[in-house]
Amino acid sequence: MYKIKVNSSYNFDVSEESIETLDIAETTPNNYHVLQDSTSIKASILDADFNKKQYTVKVNSNTYDVNINDVLDQQIEALGFEIGASKKVNDIKAPMPGLILEINVEEGQTVNEDDALLILEAMKMENVINSPREGVIKSISVKQGETVDKNALLIEFE
Repeated sequence: MYKIKVNSSYNFDVSEESIETLDIAETTPNNYHVLQDSTSIKASILDADFNKKQYTVKVNSNTYDVNINDVLDQQIEALGFEIGASKKVNDIKAPMPGLILEINVEEGQTVNEDDALLILEAMKMENVINSPREGVIKSISVKQGETVDKNALLIEFE
């Protein structure tokens, strides 16, 4: 399933099956002929940024800005890690159940992005939880040696 946003206003869900059944032919590089319900449509890709998955497409005489997100992009966005997103994370929650081995920060401490905040042992592996952004530690909700459940609040930012 693809999520398509057109002109930052209109959202569409498009399945792979509907794409496979699309009657489309490339006439010249970046120019296409689409046949939909016996209607002929001319489409051109005017600009493409594959890494950002952003395209400018001309359909007949109208131009559209199009973003295409696949399943992986949707999962990344659901986790709050979308590319280019402003980092407004205000709390850190346990990504999995485990044991707090070490806490490397104190309340009121200023941290930078990617600073090690704490170490969580899960399934006999040590997982370093890094800061997602610059900020000041508002509160620490766990203690060293404490067992936590998945999604338990660990640290809050101011």
